[in-house]
Amino acid sequence: MFAAINAIIWGKLLLFVLVPIGLWFTIRSNFVQVRHFTEMFSIFRQAFGRKTDQPSSFQALALSVAGRVGAGNIAGVAVAIALGGPGAVFWMWLVGLVGMATSFFECSIAQLFKRRESSGNFRGGPAFYIQHGLKKRLGPAAPILAGIYSILLLVAFGFAFNVLQSYAVTTSINGAFGVPAPAVGVVLAAMVGIVIFGGVNRITRVVEIVVPVMAVSYIALVLFILATRITEVPMALWTIVESAFGLNEAVAGGIGVALTQGIRRGLFSNEAGLGSAPNVAAVAYVRHPARQGIVQAFSVFIDTLIICTCTASIILLSGVDITDPNIDGVLLTQISLAAHVGAWADDFVAFALMLFVFSSIMYNYFLGENALDFFVSDNKFVFNIFRIATLGFVLVGANVDLSAAFGFADAAMGLLALVNLFALVLLFPIGLRVMRDFDSQRRRGIRPVFDPLDYQDLDIDEAAWTLDEEDAGLLAKKRAQQAS
Repeated sequence: MFAAINAIIWGKLLLFVLVPIGLWFTIRSNFVQVRHFTEMFSIFRQAFGRKTDQPSSFQALALSVAGRVGAGNIAGVAVAIALGGPGAVFWMWLVGLVGMATSFFECSIAQLFKRRESSGNFRGGPAFYIQHGLKKRLGPAAPILAGIYSILLLVAFGFAFNVLQSYAVTTSINGAFGVPAPAVGVVLAAMVGIVIFGGVNRITRVVEIVVPVMAVSYIALVLFILATRITEVPMALWTIVESAFGLNEAVAGGIGVALTQGIRRGLFSNEAGLGSAPNVAAVAYVRHPARQGIVQAFSVFIDTLIICTCTASIILLSGVDITDPNIDGVLLTQISLAAHVGAWADDFVAFALMLFVFSSIMYNYFLGENALDFFVSDNKFVFNIFRIATLGFVLVGANVDLSAAFGFADAAMGLLALVNLFALVLLFPIGLRVMRDFDSQRRRGIRPVFDPLDYQDLDIDEAAWTLDEEDAGLLAKKRAQQAS
């Protein structure tokens, strides 16, 4: 059943929707991901900058990277290459490049329509911008569509992806160290429980430490491997390009398979257009919505253009037979890495996957909580029940081979993407308005700041835009300039 559903969603619908919409957003925005590329790196200053009561843009970036950089980057890339050949990596790159524009707009819009709860925390995401941003266009259908999205988000991330992440890491550690998978599951569940029962603030504080460590360690090892095989890198890159266009049929299953696998695994990895990252983007304190859009576009770049390319490079330079049906997923990455650095590669991949999965499960939990919050706003009792259930899903993944659940996860993810992309197309004029406001202030030499008075025609929550003293001063300066 799921195979049939996925054949329609991925082979017919998303294949002709995801990339074209990303290209449209890119062109209409005058290549926003290129124009603001250098500004993306300024986010690292926030790691040491002023603190607020709300999660910062850097913490939101770390949490979104935690979700994007997970099993999809180690197992997902390997699956894409095994099924679609090296050419699948090219289409993953394309999905990532245009996805940067998609992510910019979905996360900027999520910031625009975020709400402040009684606890003082922010909430937002596709369900919120569907309900509040499309209420005039869709009428009574807006909250219904928002509810459907929330249910899909809860089922996909709160259940399916947590089970799959747990299964991936427990089998990897079992293979590397011989530790029984159920024991690994118990340890992983305990680690996750300590964090998620501390709420959003504890999650963001943990991931802003874990994510840089895991990403930098993985990238450093790959750079070392590339340096030792530098003369072979151009040929590996050419193999990716020629396979992408069916020029090397002996390696891949043809352009169609490479294209389908690249788009599917690209979306699974970077999630641009899926609507998951906007849930995280909305919780951050920023002075302008577009600022968070720029940050989240950078998250896609880190995931697909850097981390996924690292994994692909390891595999393609290893000489391992990628067509061997007995070698796929994590095993393919482990064997490939071992060909470069020796037997300890199994241990490294298992450890890296443990960190990736640990952070991804926290991210998945947060998305599930955000989906629940749409129905039962800030209900601590319901959240605690869901936290216990999340730990149960981790244990299920460690004890039961549910690798076939990839089909279910793919179907849920495809439906999420379709609902979110439908909403984004309708809300795109508002996204352009936010972007142009940001660009206009920069051209006038003002540090861009959001003014709710400029958006009184929209259903935004002005309480969510109470600025601190420094940013309030910037807003006063902007209003004074407008008045003059």
